[in-house]
Parts: sequence; C-alpha cells; structure tokens
Amino acid sequence: MNSGDKPLLQLHGINTYYGQMHVLQDVELQVNQGELVALLGGNACGKSTTLKTILGLVTPKTGQVVFDGIDVTGLKPAQRIRGGIAVVPENRRLFGAMSVVENLKMGAYTQKNPSDTDLEVMYDLFPKLAERRNQLAGTLSGGEQQMVAVARALMAKPRLLLMDEPSMGLSPKLVEQSFDLIADLHARGVSMLVVEQNANMALSVADRGYVLQTGRVVLTGPAADLANDEELRRAYLGR
Repeated sequence: MNSGDKPLLQLHGINTYYGQMHVLQDVELQVNQGELVALLGGNACGKSTTLKTILGLVTPKTGQVVFDGIDVTGLKPAQRIRGGIAVVPENRRLFGAMSVVENLKMGAYTQKNPSDTDLEVMYDLFPKLAERRNQLAGTLSGGEQQMVAVARALMAKPRLLLMDEPSMGLSPKLVEQSFDLIADLHARGVSMLVVEQNANMALSVADRGYVLQTGRVVLTGPAADLANDEELRRAYLGR
C-alpha cells in the first residue's frame, strides 16, 4: 500500500435510513489502492448496510460514495460492478445446481471477452477448483464453496473486492484457511474491504480497520494498533 496514492474508495458523510431508522450516521471510510481494510462490529451495527451502500443496493439520504475519483452515489449496482467493484456475498450464494466452471463464468459476465485463460488463472490460484470444475457447486464443502465464491468475483477482474462475513458458517480450520486466502490475495495486490465479526482474524491480515457501533465509526486506525489495544477491544469488540 502507498498511502500517498489517490484513494480507491471513499465514503463521505454517509447517512442511510431504513424508513425512520437512522442506520448509518456520518460514516467516513477510505480504501487505498492495494490496501486491505477491515470493517468490524457486532450484529446490527451497520456493517452490511455500509456494504449495500457501496454497492448501490441502498441509497444514502446524504453523503457521497466516490470510487476511483468518480462520484458513483447515483449509479445503479450494475454500473458500479462494471466500473470495477465485485463482492463475495455473505453465505457465498453460489448457483448450487450449476457446475463450478459455470459459476466461474457467471462471474465474468461483465467482461466483453472472457477467455479460457481467465479460468486457468483461477485454477492456478485454486488448484482444488480445477479438480472440481465439473462438479455441482451445491455438493462442495464449505471451504470449497468459499473458493468458488472468491474465484467467481475475481473473474470480473475487479479493482476493489468486497467480502461480506467470509468466516460465516465455516469451521475454525476453514476460517483460518479462508483468511490465509485473503492474505494471499492481498499479497498479490488485490484491494479489499472485508466486513467481518471475527476481529482477531480480520485484524491479523488487514492494513487498517474501522469499528462500527450503532451506525457510527467509533474507532479507526492501523490494524496492529486496534488488535493490540486491550481497552479498545473490550469496549468495542467484545473481548
């Protein structure tokens, strides 16, 4: 990461409502080129709404979503995805009745000329998927499904990868493998925003972190500082 680079993603003064409920309150957030940022917090703190706001699934009442220097607040989700944002959704949401390779090809629908070379890149990154390429995605293990979900998102060649609760539903061993994968993608230069309740794992791989509490950013800083400050962890991360 070069913090001097122009930010890839910026949220400015985001206020998002569900009806009369003020869900996000003056949220400020930034992801730089090549950076891995963790967005942390408990249930109903606003993490998923932040992700939906970035994707355009929810429109803020006030504030701006700026991606690569362009205000995308008024753009539809499909336009943002074509612009270079991809998401690995919570619980992976694969097409269970389709094969692994069919799922991967679905991820490349925004590309004008997806090629077999793109698939081979994914198979090099995830050798297990090469073995399982013709297997129905719904019959894979949780860890393998996570690989498919990540590879499907990468097939879109995104400039920013959003990951929504990557540890959810996985055993402790698979959680560790999942974050090893996230660390590997980060080492390859993939810019990421990881939304996660498992603060220990997320901060172990992130450059920086933000902590949300009841829709407000109550804490932000280098991941190592957040991980090592016991008082802050007890207050905001439930340790």
